[in-house]
This record gives sequence, structure tokens and C-alpha cells, in this order.
Amino acid sequence: MSTTNENSASKYLNMDLLRFTTAGSVDDGKSTLIGRLLYDSKSIFDDQMEAIEESSKKKGDEYTNLALLTDGLSAEREQGITIDVAYRYFSTPNRKFIIADTPGHVQYTRNMVTGASTANLAVILVDARSGVIEQTCRHSFISSLLQIEHIVLCVNKMDLVDYSEKRFKEIREEFRSFSSKLDVPDIHYIPISALYGDNVVEKSDNMPWYGGSTLLYTLENVQVDSDYNHVDSRFPVQWVTRPQSKEYPDYRGYAGKVAGGVFKPGDEIIALPSGFTSTIKTVETYQKEEEEVFQPMSVTMTLEDDIDISRGDMIAKPDNQPSVGQDIDLMVCWLNKEPLKPNGKYAIKHTTKDARCIIKEVKYKVNINTLHRVEGDKEIGLNDIGRIQIRTTEPLFYDSYNRNRTTGSVILIDEYTNETVGAGMIVKRD
Repeated sequence: MSTTNENSASKYLNMDLLRFTTAGSVDDGKSTLIGRLLYDSKSIFDDQMEAIEESSKKKGDEYTNLALLTDGLSAEREQGITIDVAYRYFSTPNRKFIIADTPGHVQYTRNMVTGASTANLAVILVDARSGVIEQTCRHSFISSLLQIEHIVLCVNKMDLVDYSEKRFKEIREEFRSFSSKLDVPDIHYIPISALYGDNVVEKSDNMPWYGGSTLLYTLENVQVDSDYNHVDSRFPVQWVTRPQSKEYPDYRGYAGKVAGGVFKPGDEIIALPSGFTSTIKTVETYQKEEEEVFQPMSVTMTLEDDIDISRGDMIAKPDNQPSVGQDIDLMVCWLNKEPLKPNGKYAIKHTTKDARCIIKEVKYKVNINTLHRVEGDKEIGLNDIGRIQIRTTEPLFYDSYNRNRTTGSVILIDEYTNETVGAGMIVKRD
């Protein structure tokens, strides 16, 4: 490989990454918007474009149907809706992107939760003709619940309201009124037409009254580094590495993904649950020792002392340890057609630790359109969100979800079918 190619590859690998999700009601144009982003940023292969153009011609579409770039399932193409979560990858000279195109239907709420669970930002589409509707509120609430700190409200189909500044401002004020109830610190408002590309990648000549940024510029420049918790040092151990090679006969490393804080050689650490302490000897990425590592880097850590640490243990700092407990409160999104069973037993996965748990109490269900608690109805079924309390067979080392999305999340698994039935966010006790 030439030096130029090596430098290009190195630059690409070290580029900042933004994960974002799209959400909106049916026919709000999510898939078309993503197709427009990919097309206008020149991230589509020629053969892909040719296939889409051919498909659009066969259907008699007036314009090339860019939504076909993301609606990959045959059922999606037939019905013209998004069913599953479609992931797409593209990059610009400034940033790499992973897009999760999520469904708008109520019955696919679980798919949206899946796609949004790792996102830094949510792009929520609103039809300029309809304005803020129940699905808008639901998707915004879920984004807030999942601690997505950046929302871009795209008022789409501005071409169908004559690019009206008055209509855009009405929708913006309507959403501001609702979003004041949410825990989202950073909200942007952009009027767009995904079909024609207005304010998606290039500024629109049809809306000279809009002085803000395009969608792509916003995505390229939104700051997400501060969204990670660099205060509370957390390192769930995924694997103990023992190469047993002649070069490293006594090597013992602890591999995993940093879930919070900063670790560097010389730091004092404590291993949980044993409580043994030691000092970090090295922190290593692939064939390289680092001066410091932080979330979300995948690393191998070696210690000065040979102490007992296994998969599922947690490495932290002695003066800043996670909560430890077996009685835990969760906000849970139910993902399975079989409803949650009060007093039911489930397998639970938290970071790298596997255990079992029992549902001690269902406290309430949330009406995700109004944000009100439903005290009387405690049956949590498919796509419902509610507050529950569980008791685990082993102590978990955790933080609240609003402090750390990694150490504050769990999944519940049906022990008989091995299906993931619930996604839980740990909350502080009232």
C-alpha cells in the first residue's frame, strides 16, 4: 500500500463517528430523507443508483424513489412503509455516520427503541401539513427516555405548504411547548423538502427566510464528545486474555470496552466484587500501548498485581465506585408479544454480567403519547413502557441510566425461548 493510501486509511479510521436515528410518522419521508442524504453526499454506488432508477421507472414514478435505498425488505417495498430497522453507513470529509432508519408505526415501537439505543442524535420528521402529532410526541419521548441529548426536528414536505415561513414557525412553537417536558438539552429545527433536497445537503433558494444550517452541516458539526461520561471510570471485563506464548509467558490482560471515565497507567483501581485493589500497568489497543483510554474505546488492561478477575467483574476507581445492589428499579420497554409476567423469572444481561431476576413489582405504565402515568393498568405488553422493580440473583454494579447509558441499561431474556423480551433503563428510587 502506498504512503498516500495508508494516510487516507488512517485518517478514515480516526475520523469522528456520529450514530443517529430517524423517526417519524408513516409517510413523513424518513427513508426518502436518508436516500437524499446518501445521494447528495455522493455515498451511493453507481450500480445501486441504476437499480433504483430502473425500479422507479417500472413503477411509473415521476422521480427516482430514493426511499428504496433504505426500505430493503420486500414487505416494505410492497407497502411503502418501514418495518425493520435499516442501518446505513456513509461519510463526508468531516465525519463518519451510522444511520438507523426506524419505523413510525405504533406496533413497531420496539424497533425504534432498538435503533435508538446507541444513537447520539435523533432526526425526527414532521409533515409540514400535519404538524406535531401523537407519533411525534411518542418518538420524542422515547428519544428522551433513551438519553439522546440531541434532536433535530425536520419539518419535511415544505414544498407542499409553499415553503411557508409562518407554517414552519407554528410547528416549531408547537414542538417547543411539548419538548419542555422532556430531558433533551439540544434541539435544532430545520425546514426541508427531502424530495427536492431543500436544506438537506445544500441551502434552499426556496426558503431565503431560513438562516440556519442544513441538515448535513448540523450532523457534521454537532458536538457529542461531552455526551459520554468521562467522570465515572467503569470497565466491565469481557474477557481474560492469557496468550501463553514464549514472548509473553506470564501475560494476563483484561479485555473489554471502556464504559465511562478515563484509565491510564499508574491509576489505582478496584476490582468488583472482590474488592481487591491494584495499579494499572498498561492500557493497550490493537498492538499499541496507550497513554490513556476512555469511553467508548475497546482495550486490554494489565495490572501490577495478579488478582482474581473474571468476565462480568467491574474495574473502577476506589474513590468513585458504582452502585451495588440486587433490588433495582427499571423503566422497561417490552419487546415481546408475550406480556411481562408479574413475579416472572427472566435471565438478565447487564454490561458483561449474566444473572437471573424476578419481577417484584409493576409500579405503573406510561402513556407514551401524553407522558402521563397509568396507575390502574399495570399489564405491560408488546411496545409498552413501564416502571418495574426487579430482584437479581447476584449483585449488579450499576449507575442510573441518565448518568451512564452503558452501566445503566439491561436486557431481559426469556429463559425458555432465549428471546430478548425487555430493554431496561435503571432509574433512581423515588
